[in-house]
Amino acid sequence: MKKVIACIVTTAFLFGTMEIALKIGGNTFDPLQLTGLRFLIGGLVLLPMAMKEYKENFTDRGLKLQARDLTWLFLVGCMGIPVSMLLFQIGIENCNASTAASIMCLNPIFTMAIAAIFTDEHMDRDKFISVALGIIACVFMMRPWDVQAGNTPLGLLLVLGASITFGAYTVMGKRSLARIGTFTQTCISFIMGSAVLLAITALSGRPVFSGMTESPLLLAYIGIIVTGFGYLIYFIGIKHSDATTGSLTFFVKPAIAPVLAVIILHENIMWNTIVGIMLLLSASFISIHDAFKARRTAEA
Repeated sequence: MKKVIACIVTTAFLFGTMEIALKIGGNTFDPLQLTGLRFLIGGLVLLPMAMKEYKENFTDRGLKLQARDLTWLFLVGCMGIPVSMLLFQIGIENCNASTAASIMCLNPIFTMAIAAIFTDEHMDRDKFISVALGIIACVFMMRPWDVQAGNTPLGLLLVLGASITFGAYTVMGKRSLARIGTFTQTCISFIMGSAVLLAITALSGRPVFSGMTESPLLLAYIGIIVTGFGYLIYFIGIKHSDATTGSLTFFVKPAIAPVLAVIILHENIMWNTIVGIMLLLSASFISIHDAFKARRTAEA
């Protein structure tokens, strides 16, 4: 259990620095370039674990991924990288890191709602309450009646779009995760999605690899530490517990990211952000409690 807690806290801290690092990186790198490179690097970090998992799940059993599997992973990767994470990067560059981090943490709420629409998962009372609180939290954090300094309507809408499409990415991934394997699926989808985005970057005449020497440590932190090791530690925590326990990461992150944004970027945390975070934490707590309750019922 101590190992699981260590994984959750470490991942929450790394993910809590994500928006800050990406906002700083946006001053040096093109958004398409940075998003493509960070997930290419992250996918390569996950590659050793993916190869080990693939050997256990496929090679040792005389199996291999089929063309339809690779096609599906390509679609999952495209939803995650060129769509969701690109929206996220551009959104961060147009709003406060603390606001972006809080809105992005709504993605488990959107995952529940999307899963209820497109899969056989059903919405119960707790899930409805959680989604409702998440929507209210989003309204407070975006504050459309008087947009907070540092935020822009475009940035807020893009980050919201990123959170919703990341929920779609998660639902798509659930369809094949158990069969293909966590590390295998994530690694392949990361590399495929980043390859598509980097190809678009090159075809549009934007820089692909140029400028990497200007901020190598920042790129290494974003790609290797936050994206690569962040997801690696996150999945190790899930491996030693379950996805419900692992989702506690997104329960802890909203309490970390705004504090770091104040310290590092000198952002101001307004009352509406605090209210939004409290509502988000409440929604996350209800969601996680509901998941634990469902698991206990299934095990009974």
